[in-house]
Amino acid sequence: MHLRSILAAAAVLAPGYAVADVPLPAMGQAPLSGLYIGAGVGANWLQNEHVINSIGVAAPGSISSHVGMVGVVSVGYALPMGLRFEIEGDLRNNPISGAHDFGFGATAGGRERKYGPMFNVLYDLSPWIPPGYFSPYAGVGVGYQWTRLSGFHVNGSPTGFPSFTTGDTKGAIAYQAILGGAMPIPQVRGLALTAEYRFFGVGSRSYNAAFTPVAGVGPVPSNVRLGNDFNHSVLIGLRYNFLPPAPPPPAPAAVPAQAPARSYLVFFDWDKATLTDRARQIIGEAAANSTKVQYTRIEVNGYTDTSGTPRYNQGLSIRRAQAVQAELVKDGVPQGAITIQGFGDTNLLVPTGPGVREPQNRRVEIIIR
Repeated sequence: MHLRSILAAAAVLAPGYAVADVPLPAMGQAPLSGLYIGAGVGANWLQNEHVINSIGVAAPGSISSHVGMVGVVSVGYALPMGLRFEIEGDLRNNPISGAHDFGFGATAGGRERKYGPMFNVLYDLSPWIPPGYFSPYAGVGVGYQWTRLSGFHVNGSPTGFPSFTTGDTKGAIAYQAILGGAMPIPQVRGLALTAEYRFFGVGSRSYNAAFTPVAGVGPVPSNVRLGNDFNHSVLIGLRYNFLPPAPPPPAPAAVPAQAPARSYLVFFDWDKATLTDRARQIIGEAAANSTKVQYTRIEVNGYTDTSGTPRYNQGLSIRRAQAVQAELVKDGVPQGAITIQGFGDTNLLVPTGPGVREPQNRRVEIIIR
C-alpha cells in the first residue's frame, strides 16, 4: 500500500501539478469492501452440561468434557462504514470425560459433536481506535445446531446403580458472541490473518436413550434431556476480501521546459472538507501564479472517493470546493473569477469499486484557464 501511494504521488508531481501531503490509513485500518470468505480452526471448551432423565429414576446431574476442536467457514459481504453480514458453517467436537452430582458414583464417556449454520452481524471497530496493524471487530450470531451424542453413556458405580446410553442427534436454536481482530498480510492483497474468541450457546435438547434403572432390569426406552450447552472457543484463521485489482502505476510524464503551473491538486482526509497546512500552501501557490498569466477563469472542482452514498458524496465534494474557493479569495483571487463544481464520486483519479476509501480520490482540482 505504501509503494502504491508513492507511485501515484510521483505521477501527479509532474510540472503543471502540485499535491498536498496525502494522509494514508495504516494497514490495519483498511476496511473490508464487498464480498469476502473466511475460515478458522482452534480449541473449544465445553462447560458442564446438566443431565436429567425424564422418567425421574436417575437424579439430575451433570457431565464434563475435555477440550476439543472447533472449525468454521464463512462467506460474507461488507458494507461501507464497517458493517458486514455473513453466513457461517461450524463444527465442534468434544470428548465426554466424567459425570458429577448424580447422587451416586457414576462414570461417563462418548463424544459430543455440534454442527450447523449461523447468521452473523459484525462491525469493524477500526475507525474508533488509534491507527495500527491490528483491526478489531465484534459481532453476534444466531442459527441452528444439530448435536450428536456419539457413544454417549453414563454408568452407575458400583454396578447396580442406574445407567443410560444414547447415540441420538437432536437440534436446537444456537447463538454466539464474537470478538476478534484481523492483521493484513501485505504480500497478498485482500488477505488477512484473524484471531477470535467466541462464546457459543445451544438450547436444551431431549434425546432418545436406553435406560437401565437397576442391574438385571432393562434396558428400557426412555429419553435424556440435556440443558443449555455453553462453549468457549479460540480460533486462528484466514480471511480473503475479493477486492478489485490494484490499478497499474501511471507512466512518468515528460518534463516540459519551464512550463508555468496551470493545474493544482489539493487532497483531503477521509470524510473531511477542512484544509491541511500543506493544502493551504498549494492554494497559496495557485493564487500567486494566477497573477503571472493571462486567464479567463479559475475552475475549482471537488471530488470524493466511493465510500458513502452518492448523495452524501455529492454534497461533500461541493463543500471541499467551497473551502478551496474561500482560501483562494483570502489569498487575493477575485471571487468573481472563480467557478466551483462538485462531481461527487465520479471521475475517479484512481479507479476503485464501491465503498473504497481511496486517498487519491479525495481531492479538489484548481484549473487556471
